Amino acid sequence: MVSGSASETGGNAEQILAALDDDQRVAARALIGPVCILAGAGTGKTRAITHRIAYGVATGVYSPNRVMALTFTSRSAAELRTRLRPLGAGGVSARTFHAAALSQLNYFWPTVVGGDMPRVLEGKARLLGHAAETLKLRVDTASLRDLAAEIEWRKVSSLSLDAYELALRTSRSLPGQLTVDQVLGLHQKYEDIKDERRQLDFEDVLLATSGMIEQEPAVAMQVHEQYKFFVVDEYQDVSPLQHHLLSLWVGGRNDLCVVGDASQTIYSFAGARSDYLLSFEHDYTNATTVRLEQNYRSTPAIVDVANRLMKGRAGALSLHAAVPESPTTPEARPALTVYPSDVTEARGIASRISDLVQSGVPASDIAVLYRVNVQAAVLETALGDAGVSYQVRGSKRFFDLPEVKQAVMSLRAASVSITGEPLFKSVSDVLRSLGWSQAPPEGRGAVRDKWEALNALMGLAEQQGDGITFRQFTDELMERQGSGHEPTIQAVTLATLHSAKGLEWPIVFLVGLSEGLVPISYATTFEQIDEERRLMYVGITRARDRLEMSYSESGMGRSQQRLASRFLQEALPGTRTPDAPGIAAR
Repeated sequence: MVSGSASETGGNAEQILAALDDDQRVAARALIGPVCILAGAGTGKTRAITHRIAYGVATGVYSPNRVMALTFTSRSAAELRTRLRPLGAGGVSARTFHAAALSQLNYFWPTVVGGDMPRVLEGKARLLGHAAETLKLRVDTASLRDLAAEIEWRKVSSLSLDAYELALRTSRSLPGQLTVDQVLGLHQKYEDIKDERRQLDFEDVLLATSGMIEQEPAVAMQVHEQYKFFVVDEYQDVSPLQHHLLSLWVGGRNDLCVVGDASQTIYSFAGARSDYLLSFEHDYTNATTVRLEQNYRSTPAIVDVANRLMKGRAGALSLHAAVPESPTTPEARPALTVYPSDVTEARGIASRISDLVQSGVPASDIAVLYRVNVQAAVLETALGDAGVSYQVRGSKRFFDLPEVKQAVMSLRAASVSITGEPLFKSVSDVLRSLGWSQAPPEGRGAVRDKWEALNALMGLAEQQGDGITFRQFTDELMERQGSGHEPTIQAVTLATLHSAKGLEWPIVFLVGLSEGLVPISYATTFEQIDEERRLMYVGITRARDRLEMSYSESGMGRSQQRLASRFLQEALPGTRTPDAPGIAAR
């Protein structure tokens, strides 16, 4: 990494390029015109784009205040700014799409519309609750969260209510027990109440900014004068709405650099489309395309597993490990372990981690990655029993989930009056009153998450041996709930595959690699299953030195027999796994 003051760095542009490999250097020198950087996992894409921007500033091609670098999270934007500053490009604007749009909206609103800009909602659930009350509909909290997600998807997909109705009737899952007409009514009422209160949601910020640029020539002229050079990180995650706003910002000019990896498209359910990345060369026939395939993160064995998983997929890059395997100290090959149950899987992993920590491996060097939040519960228990500190990333701990808190309270109250019944019946009766059923709801979302959490509690009841009373079971639940404590920084990370994107650890345990989890049970179409493949790819490529994979042959329920994930047979050739379904065909 090049360091020093802006003047020192600016005086020696070639010093900036010295920190790059040959392919990264090609990308950095391509300063003018459309540029597409196809950057595989661990190939140093952030280094490439920050040094490219800094090189443009140092050579005088870019004026810092005319460059806009866009990304998708505040953390990523902050990282870009942090890296640009010591390279002499601290004046470059590095923001999320929403932050950039909100800044422009605040600036132009008083002139174009008049008065102060409307307040931006922090969330949609409360206003949706008011809409439901107005329409005299009873909608639970989980369904409100799913409705909010549907509104976001509709807007970022640039769909009118009529077009959304068609999607609802053909491909989208209905939130909760609502009908199509009820969902559409709630969408419309939500918009009406929001307008009456002079409020905007996050998607409205992008829509309003787009509208101002399209309809007000003076606004478009000022925006185009302000920004000339654009860099978009994680371009595979761009939604139709963001793509439209970006095209308005660029304004028919060509100085656009996009960076992405189609193999890491894992947010299609939220409106992301890798099509824009994959079609960039077609859309810009004079584009410079650079492929970054030299992986600096993972061992050759881990890279090999990742390549095998993605072989032949659209836009897949072929990674090459930067450091070859040592013939004298051969690296650990990624291994698969099969456990009889979720509990034994969690305990086995906790035991392995405990041994690693006792041997001197820092706990913070280890991560356990899984598909859905509810899988964390049994892992938390096993790590706690093993005396291993951990932290859950990107979600609340299992016993802190609102639906779990409510369920534990209801079970505790019922245990006072219900005696003599089989534990399974007592627990299932209470959980059914809270929305649990033996069959899971279709589709993904908060309603499914709630069911998974309640089903995990049902699974804990099923695991109990003969003779335990309902009261004793709830005593154990209360003890588990009350024993939680904030982990220290030096802790093992527990994270979903989605929340692990963009991160890395020396040692990664990839758990629950069975049919129904990876791919998830509600992934049924070719596109959905392919996204599950990419999600597993993201998990594999988080590991630097060691990757251990596992699954259990049975879940929480006694009858939940599982098969190995279909992806394992491709990622680990030669590994003996039970027969699994073939890959979905078009």
